[in-house]
Amino acid sequence: MSKDIIVVAGKITVDPARRDAVLAEGAQLMIDTRTQKGCLDYVWSADPTDPARIYVFERWERQADLAAHLAGDYYRRMRDHMGTAGLTAAETLKYRIDWFEQVYDETMTPRADFFTAPN
Repeated sequence: MSKDIIVVAGKITVDPARRDAVLAEGAQLMIDTRTQKGCLDYVWSADPTDPARIYVFERWERQADLAAHLAGDYYRRMRDHMGTAGLTAAETLKYRIDWFEQVYDETMTPRADFFTAPN
């Protein structure tokens, strides 16, 4: 499917003693952010194999929607809230996606290649 989508993906490292609490305390902010125009997904989640790692995953319909989020209250509140977790490292990248499709083809075979033609 052809559609420009912005994906924000990354990982942050925090104090392991604070990770689970800061995620639980930030759950309402995640829910609230999902109500913003153009927000398709917004989640900060714990890595079950690393007690200090949090993964960030967001999808936005348009660059303008992400820009509005980054200029808004929900972003500032989440940023400040995560700052209480003893942040020690962060790597968060944004990606502009112009083509995507299902992993499984019509025979339910998982495929790594892109098997449909762009419109």
